[in-house]
Amino acid sequence: MINVQERPQLLEDRTLNFASDIIVFSKSLPRSLENDVIRKQLVRSASSIGANYTEANNSSSKLDFKNKIYIAKKEASETRYWLKLAKKTNEHVDTGGLLDEVSQLVFIFQKIVSTMKNGN
Repeated sequence: MINVQERPQLLEDRTLNFASDIIVFSKSLPRSLENDVIRKQLVRSASSIGANYTEANNSSSKLDFKNKIYIAKKEASETRYWLKLAKKTNEHVDTGGLLDEVSQLVFIFQKIVSTMKNGN
């Protein structure tokens, strides 16, 4: 069983691994002006997920924590969009489990935000 104190570090590690996987994936996209835009946006939004989550864990207040979690969720949603666009415009590109992982991250961050809205 996972200790409650270990959960933040596990999610930080998970978002770090995801960002690293996105960087590797972005290198596999064929070179084109269009893919350069997708690549840049994808790496930016994916790396921002973990950065904002890490900031949330070091926040100075509950409001600051909630805001950073909400931004992490928004960045995860944006990353999902860029992955879908990369797949749609590059038929031979395999997003592998990246879409599944980012969808899970969106769900996790939404759950955290929803829990805070309920006062827990």
